[in-house]
Formats: sequence, C-alpha cells, structure tokens
Amino acid sequence: MRRRQWIAGVGWGLVGWRAAGAQPADAAAAEAKAPPLPALGVPWPVPAMTRLDGTRFEPAHAEGKVLVLYWWASTCPFCAVTSPHVERFWRTHAARPGWMLLTLSIDRTLQAAQQYLQQRGYTFPCAWVTPEVQRAMPKPKGLPITLVRDRDGRIVMAERGQLFPEDVDAIANWL
Repeated sequence: MRRRQWIAGVGWGLVGWRAAGAQPADAAAAEAKAPPLPALGVPWPVPAMTRLDGTRFEPAHAEGKVLVLYWWASTCPFCAVTSPHVERFWRTHAARPGWMLLTLSIDRTLQAAQQYLQQRGYTFPCAWVTPEVQRAMPKPKGLPITLVRDRDGRIVMAERGQLFPEDVDAIANWL
C-alpha cells in the first residue's frame, strides 16, 4: 500500500510540475541542439510573425533599419532582471526613427507570455515564438538572447545571458 501511495504521489508531483510550467525534457533537448550565437557581420534574416497585440511583423518593415531582437521567457530569472532594462530602453527610444525592437517570448503558451507582460506593465513589442518561427529563425543557445542587426541586416551585437543597465543602454550606439 505504501508503495502505491508513493508512486501516486510521484505521479501527481510530475503532473503538478508540468502544469506549473516546468520545461519538458524535449525543451532541454532542443536547447542542447540550439545553434550558437551568430558571428558578428553575418546576415540575420527574420521571418514574418504576428505580435501579441495582433499586428504583423514583416521582414520589409525592418529593411534599412536597426533591428534589436530579444528572446526571453517568463520562467527565466535572468530575463526577469534584464526585461525591465529593455522596457526602459523601449520607452526612452521608441519614437526615435530608424530602428525597431522585436522581443520574442519562448514561453510554452501564448497565455503565459501575455499574462507576464500584463502583470509587469511591459509595453515593448513582442511576438510568441511558434514552431514555424522557431524553424525559420532558431533561437541561439541560452537565455536571454539579445541580438542587434544593423541597417544592412548583419549582426553587430550578440549577447547571451543577463544584461546590466549599461549594456542595454549601449544598444543606443547602434541606433
């Protein structure tokens, strides 16, 4: 009887773990196979996608502009530290011409990403990474990931992990 209770407890614990948003084993395997950060100077095409506000991002929108890409997740502690700096950067520079910001949530569900943004009052443009987007533009290994693409579509900055306020502020040098 104790063995059955133990097995049932483990089973329900796993169900709770999955329901709480823990990453499944296939997510860990996908991360292990993720490509490295792109080298500076390489072209970085970005596919069309729908932002969380329902608007479309089309590659043509970013032609001739600096494009800042920021991958994040609501479960990532380093993203939780970096995202407020990204929000501040967005609010400071949003009206500045010649650049775009596109943040990319890798949360398991669209609802998790939407809830996280709403709870924190984040207004930066965000898309949810669908399987189609992931196939067209695989997220580099690590999280958060910050890339800056110049007006010619080439990578000029590629960072993995938490950024400090001064690191985020330095993105303005590329605008």
